[in-house]
Amino acid sequence: MTAETLPRKNVPSTTPAALGLGDRPAQAGPGDPAATHVRVKLDVEIRALLAHEPGTKSGADPEDLHQMRVALRRMRSVLKLSGRLVGPDAEPVRAELGWLGQSLGDVRDYDVLIGHLREVVAEFEVRDQPAARRLVSKFVTERGVAKRRLTRALASPRYASMLQDIGRLARQPATEEADESPQTSADLVAGLAKPHRKLAKAVKALPADPPDDDLHALRIYGKKLRYAAEMAKPAAKKKQAERIQRLIKATKNFQTVLGDHQDACVAADRMRAALNTTDIELAFIAGRIAEKELLRRAEVRAVWRDVWAEVDQAAQAVSARR
Repeated sequence: MTAETLPRKNVPSTTPAALGLGDRPAQAGPGDPAATHVRVKLDVEIRALLAHEPGTKSGADPEDLHQMRVALRRMRSVLKLSGRLVGPDAEPVRAELGWLGQSLGDVRDYDVLIGHLREVVAEFEVRDQPAARRLVSKFVTERGVAKRRLTRALASPRYASMLQDIGRLARQPATEEADESPQTSADLVAGLAKPHRKLAKAVKALPADPPDDDLHALRIYGKKLRYAAEMAKPAAKKKQAERIQRLIKATKNFQTVLGDHQDACVAADRMRAALNTTDIELAFIAGRIAEKELLRRAEVRAVWRDVWAEVDQAAQAVSARR
């Protein structure tokens, strides 16, 4: 962090204007430099993060927290792939986004788990409902602890300073500094080959029955490819933008399928831990849920390679017709 980003008293409210951004998001097209596209993407995503901040703080709708986390992860991905284009402060800012992402992720994981458990136990017999409610309440209590940590993070000077740093990266300079080899918008499209290669290499290295953690890692690789494609699409001409949109759709589906797998694994692990309770009825419910989650896990494992094939084909189509 630079001296100008040190925590200050009376930090301005978190609005785009407070971060020095315009009334509306900036825009960029195929003729603009790659750095402009990076700044535009940061501009769009920081606005999304700020828009969902009040709902995340209040906790009224879990979707606000989810969308705030999505905006944060997109910014992290942009800075990882192309942060060098907007200066040396990009990596420290990316690290700070990771700090906040951990707190958002802890609460989001509980939201997904609790929502899913409520759907599952709703189908159980009436006589099992009291134990099912006790089980869900256990995780609601744990979520409350995680939410309080998040609330403290969002009220901290560290968070306010992070927002100011992102605003500086997102603002369009009056003039771009000269660069011996400036990247063009076309380079953003060509750059999709790198995250695709990493994902393809990771898939190829997997055994027939991959460990759960390896499939989770694939989802992360797929997410990086999707976010890179989302940034590259405005930089592409019409026909190529259509192919990139196909890639975005395929990677989104890939994320969903492997996300279901990860959610099933997490839920099953949580249920295994709950089996240690002295509450026999609660342990019985946990065992029933664990069985369902392991079945869901097996169903995803039967189809994920077909979904990957669609991603691979879409990415190759983009690469072949640059």
